[in-house]
Amino acid sequence: MPCTTILAGKNATYDQSTMIARNDDSGSGQFTPKKFVSITPDEVPSVYTSVLSHLTVELPADPQRFTAVPNAIPGQGIWAASGVNTANVAMTATETLTSNPRVLGADPLVTYQPAEGTQPERPGGIGEEDIVYLVLPFIHSAREGVQRLGRLLETYGTYEMNGIAFQDVEEIWWLETLGGHHWIARRVPDDCYVVMPNQLGLDQFVLDDALTEQRNFMCSPDLREFIDRYHLDLSQNGLLNPREAFGSHDDADHVYNTPRAWFMLRYFNPQTYSWDGPQADFGPASDKLPWCLQPEKKITPEDIKYVLSSHYQGTPYDPYERYGRPEEKGRFRAIGINRNDFMALIQLRPEVPPAYQAVEWLAFASNAFNVMAPFYANIGTTPAYLANTSSTVSTDNFYWTCRLIAAMADASYSRSLIHIERWQQAVAAKGHQLLHQYDTLQAQESDTHQQLQLRETANQAVAAMLQKETAATLDKVLFELSSQMKNAYSRSDA
Repeated sequence: MPCTTILAGKNATYDQSTMIARNDDSGSGQFTPKKFVSITPDEVPSVYTSVLSHLTVELPADPQRFTAVPNAIPGQGIWAASGVNTANVAMTATETLTSNPRVLGADPLVTYQPAEGTQPERPGGIGEEDIVYLVLPFIHSAREGVQRLGRLLETYGTYEMNGIAFQDVEEIWWLETLGGHHWIARRVPDDCYVVMPNQLGLDQFVLDDALTEQRNFMCSPDLREFIDRYHLDLSQNGLLNPREAFGSHDDADHVYNTPRAWFMLRYFNPQTYSWDGPQADFGPASDKLPWCLQPEKKITPEDIKYVLSSHYQGTPYDPYERYGRPEEKGRFRAIGINRNDFMALIQLRPEVPPAYQAVEWLAFASNAFNVMAPFYANIGTTPAYLANTSSTVSTDNFYWTCRLIAAMADASYSRSLIHIERWQQAVAAKGHQLLHQYDTLQAQESDTHQQLQLRETANQAVAAMLQKETAATLDKVLFELSSQMKNAYSRSDA
């Protein structure tokens, strides 16, 4: 599925949290309503069946509770998307990646084949629909998540190229699939952040470490033989570059993928390199953009929300600005597009006890015009305002209200932008305030059940605040767009 991912190591963030964040975008011409839920162990079956690939997988007997942001409308499977389990391990799944014919010819994708004539049905491999559900309930560290998913890929294969992040309070790992059954993974350096559009991103890989000590790299056990047999290493110096060996090099990448990475790197490291003009170190079409960098300042949740809402602000490519040449506007695929379904930013905070360490910041609908709010993740239930999304448009839930605000703000951009900015500022400030308040209350409470009740009460308070601020913003944006109607007339009745 189209999306954009950011990973930030513990020494790159403002409070030494590890943070992983991902936009989930619908395919062209589609919008997928999402909801925020907590899935209990008794809701996890002993045998999982994929809707799309008709694959059955036996699951371990000891699942944990975990949060998820699944599809709100049944029919295409769960698509759990992002979440945190009770061991404070989080993951995203998945970001669709691009590859090349040499890799896909050497290890073809495992696609579903329906029964035809005398040929029986052939299940496909695992994919975005399945991966969170198959992995997150059963892991206790980020490293263990890589290992479990790796075994599943080797056993069942996949029908698509994907990138997945795994996170605990100490480490973040990024895994990329290679063809149907192979994979590589790299630990994010503690002092760095990573930006990922929809293309294979790793630009360095130490195969010797991955196949022996696995300090910073992991991979399929037969990866060296796979690379050698099919002549996949394109380097001249023997230093494997996965992006060149396994990734794509299409003209479409320079419109769809690399510009997104360029904008995010440009935001976090404006002085490290030159980013604009003919003499720039890196431009929107650069194939050599770094996979990870040390940021010039500590990264906050608000920074991540800003870049994942990008429509190329401050550049000639912003479709909303009046400056610049018309042919440049909207030239590149933005991050904050109309088809954003949700954004989840998972923050694991080392300075608080494990019971309330995990916070999941959520935003629904188009990121250019929505707002992000924090929720404790170690909970048994989620607020109805975020959990009751249905197929019917309604201002009773967060998803549909954000969809309405986005469509109207886009149509009245110059007059509505101030309302969006004030909404974002108010919700972020009040969200931080409520976290501080309920962190303190939990620190004063020794009973674990009472702490759980405090977290769920806190989430209800955040949801109530969010609903109030969102309704007020809907009212303001509706007024601005109504005032611009083509049948507007200024004279009033005497």
